[in-house]
Amino acid sequence: MPARNHTVAAITDEGVRTLELLANTIRQDILRMLVEAKSGHSAGPLGMTDVFTALYFHILRHNPKKPSWSERDRLFLSNGHIVPVRYATMARAGYFPVEELATLRQFGSRLQGHPELPRMAALENTSGPLGDGSSQAAGTAYVAKMNSEAWHTYCVMSDGELECGITWEAALFAAKYQLNNLTWIIDRNNIQIDGYTENIMPLEQLHEKFAAFGWNVLEVDGHNIRDIINACDRGESTWEKPTVIIAHTIPGKGVSFMECEPSWHGKPPKPGAEVGDALRELRTLGGKIRNESL
Repeated sequence: MPARNHTVAAITDEGVRTLELLANTIRQDILRMLVEAKSGHSAGPLGMTDVFTALYFHILRHNPKKPSWSERDRLFLSNGHIVPVRYATMARAGYFPVEELATLRQFGSRLQGHPELPRMAALENTSGPLGDGSSQAAGTAYVAKMNSEAWHTYCVMSDGELECGITWEAALFAAKYQLNNLTWIIDRNNIQIDGYTENIMPLEQLHEKFAAFGWNVLEVDGHNIRDIINACDRGESTWEKPTVIIAHTIPGKGVSFMECEPSWHGKPPKPGAEVGDALRELRTLGGKIRNESL
């Protein structure tokens, strides 16, 4: 397979700060989308915003003007219900106008509640049944290796879907064929629709489980953009096995009344005071900045 030695470039302090501010803007976009749609998921998209910002604005090799560019890195979204964060990030990256975000979940819109590949080529996969993205990404990485392609395959997935057997079958497959061109990023936010993961179906010790399956296992603070970038660089630089990055995140990140509350897994904020309070927290970084016009 052609080398992509350290293709994830280092990032400066100024670059990190720029991406942090951009992530804050994307979180506000997500809230506005959900309020307009009157349905959708809040906790996961807000929690994964830093990861998606790092992917689209520093890590991935992609071209918004040529979404089907053959040499692009592939990004699969397995937990499709958090797709508002992908839409909002793609809009800010130039894939489509930011104004289109207001069509989330509307009849005829390209921006459905789960990503649908026929509606937008850059989405890579149609998702819905949890766990499927892991096998889709593993199969794509396998094809790339057979064809000596240099692009990398990423897959974002939830911790809750690790309760699905298909994920572990895909993990065995990827390890067997030493798919070093594959990186999974797990949103380890510890919640799912029915409550906390460790109460419903305990997942720990997660690091040890993936290591036993033959994976290169990394753990990061999912809100530390530099750590996310460095982990992806280490993943792309590992040659003997696939990589899984366990990204520890806070569901509902940035909105105090949503953070770590399973009840916000699958509902939007209400119009009026509720979303107003949420947006105010984001604009002022939880009150640290008094100028709410930011």
